[in-house]
Amino acid sequence: MKNLVVSLTMIFLCTISIYAQNGRILQVASPDGAIVVKVEAGSQLTWSVTHKGEQIITPSAIALQLQSGEVLGADPKISSSKMEKVKRTINAINYKKNVIPDEYNQLTVRLKGDYGLLVRAYNDGVAYRLFTSKKEDLTVKNEVVNFNFTEDHKAFIPFVKDLRGTEIYVNSFESLYKETNISKFNNDTLAFLPLLVDIGDGKKALILEADLEDYPGMFINVNQETRQGLVGEFAPFPLEEKQGGFNMMNLMVTKRADYIAKTKGTRSFPWRAVVISEQDRELLDNDIVQKLASPPRIADVSWIKPGKVAWDWWNNWNISHVDFKAGINTATYKYYIDFAAANKLEYIVMDEGWSVSTDMTKVSPTIDMEEIVTYGKEKGVGVILWATWYALTQQIDDVFEKYSKMGVKGFKIDFLDRDDQKMVASTYEIAEKAARHKLMIDLHGMYKPTGLQRTYPNVIGFEGVKGMENTKWARDDVPRYDVTIPFIRMVAGPMDYTPGAMRNANKTNFRPIHASPMSQGTRCHQLAMYVIFEEPLKMLSDNPTIYMKEQESTDFIAKFPTVYDETVALDGKVGEYVALARRKADTWYVGAMTNWNARELTLDFSFLPKGTYEAEIFKDGVNADREATDYKREVIKISAGNKIKIQLASGGGWAGILRRLN
Repeated sequence: MKNLVVSLTMIFLCTISIYAQNGRILQVASPDGAIVVKVEAGSQLTWSVTHKGEQIITPSAIALQLQSGEVLGADPKISSSKMEKVKRTINAINYKKNVIPDEYNQLTVRLKGDYGLLVRAYNDGVAYRLFTSKKEDLTVKNEVVNFNFTEDHKAFIPFVKDLRGTEIYVNSFESLYKETNISKFNNDTLAFLPLLVDIGDGKKALILEADLEDYPGMFINVNQETRQGLVGEFAPFPLEEKQGGFNMMNLMVTKRADYIAKTKGTRSFPWRAVVISEQDRELLDNDIVQKLASPPRIADVSWIKPGKVAWDWWNNWNISHVDFKAGINTATYKYYIDFAAANKLEYIVMDEGWSVSTDMTKVSPTIDMEEIVTYGKEKGVGVILWATWYALTQQIDDVFEKYSKMGVKGFKIDFLDRDDQKMVASTYEIAEKAARHKLMIDLHGMYKPTGLQRTYPNVIGFEGVKGMENTKWARDDVPRYDVTIPFIRMVAGPMDYTPGAMRNANKTNFRPIHASPMSQGTRCHQLAMYVIFEEPLKMLSDNPTIYMKEQESTDFIAKFPTVYDETVALDGKVGEYVALARRKADTWYVGAMTNWNARELTLDFSFLPKGTYEAEIFKDGVNADREATDYKREVIKISAGNKIKIQLASGGGWAGILRRLN
């Protein structure tokens, strides 16, 4: 299939044997030579990383502890090794660019005991994974993963929040970042990935995992001995569950095993990856998760259509100036469809309430689903249905068949709230079965992306982010979070943040109102999210009535694609500000956002191909600091190589669409 072809342009094989005095040492360097990964098979298997001669990760143990008592990685004996140089391209599907350069050097180490280690060195990071080739199935008691740093560095740590009142492994994977030294890691808790470590002098190390399949996701804890290293921790396998949680919409684990996974004896385990950047902006355009993920398993992807979505839940169905009672009913959803059609939005989402939350076959008596779907077809608007993971998995085959035949385009699946082996396996099953029925999937209440979006491109949305829904009830520092996640969480993949608020407030005026919510920061801060935040299925979270009152802003939002052909990182500092550009065909889309600090930025348009461009710009109004809805629209001309100074208000933003004139 043309758009899935991976072109391998060069592979070079050789065998290396490097011996050290106290054991065998092998190493692999990045193509540019800046990064070196050293693997040592001494009393235990370890890895370490240097960047331009600076030690980033000191020798850190790698092991797989089996239930049988065998420890793969203890007293390792190398039987063979192989080096490969790979330079190729990946044709991406529904991504922030259409072609991904994929160049790395790879070291394969086979060890006695039917296992081995695969190590890749890229110019922007490193990754390793264990593999086994045993005949019998394995029960994995634990995997030993270590990131030993040279100092007690500052880190951006997203700590787990126990939202369901049962155990630390059940959570929604939504947290602000605690910016603190590793030694100050919160006791009696865990963090989830991605996690960013500040090495100093501008250099950062971002820890991720990729190609997570049939295996639990990795949490992070502090090395209790050194208090300057980080270690992996995994949810034990769930043995017993019962229905519970919020409104009985979860399966709560009541008993866990003393092992983390039962799996095949011959397999590759997930990648453990570290992205290394010298400038924060480099993190804005990183592809390591896509590069490490398993290739697509869907032959025909032509039916997978990303797009923008009119959404009901955040705005509490608060439409007005209509002659019917607004709410979860057929008339309201036809109104949302009319709005979507008028503004060329591809979809609507019908969120909770259209059915019994625990039984998707029991539709609300106020809803005529077939009428709604048929009306959407007539208007060119697809319908996506919200579902709880619990309800869907109780009757997944029947539900997918029923609603796909009706013409529903996909499902937004909520309240997964775990990443143990059973839940991870379930996401692959959902993706595969949905693909059979040509259904798209948006995974809400979900752990971070780890590559499923490449393997099953019909999975076009992930939450795992503290999105704008939280402004309905919380007073978090949202603008700072907004300019932190592009450097950390977004590196893992798409994030269903749900932007688009038309009620905007400065720090003084903001207050959480569940039924009539507002956003923190300016109108242009919201508009810039449509460029900056990666999400193939991007919500318009406010209600149609308000969007029609703010038609100038709505028209601007409607012009933005949700996937792109090219991405260029312009500028940024974690937690401070961000600026980037994206291209679709010959049109460029540029966005910038700041935290609560007003600032002046210089945008360098040297990335533009030669020529003159007409730029439609939305920028913070002169009174945006006091009235956050204040903005100014203007149309100017920009030429390649121009440098333009922009003013960002407190919590502000800037967005532009550049169309080539000549």
